[in-house]
Amino acid sequence: MTRECEVTGKKPVAGNNVSHANNRTRRRFLPNLQNRKFWVESENRWVSMKISSAALRTIDKLGIDAVIAKMRSEGKKI
Repeated sequence: MTRECEVTGKKPVAGNNVSHANNRTRRRFLPNLQNRKFWVESENRWVSMKISSAALRTIDKLGIDAVIAKMRSEGKKI
């Protein structure tokens, strides 16, 4: 499975490690992904998702039902 947030779509990005001598070597910045299960009252079931910490804050703010409805309108499978 890819390192991608199911809600926000965040993926790893590339950049450089920069030493004190200004030597640059390539590196990857990985998103802060968490495996979480949410109880969806309207569907009466648990939903497992691989989400970033930013998506977790969005779910806390909007609610899991609103986030799932938005994902389905974008064509994502839950």
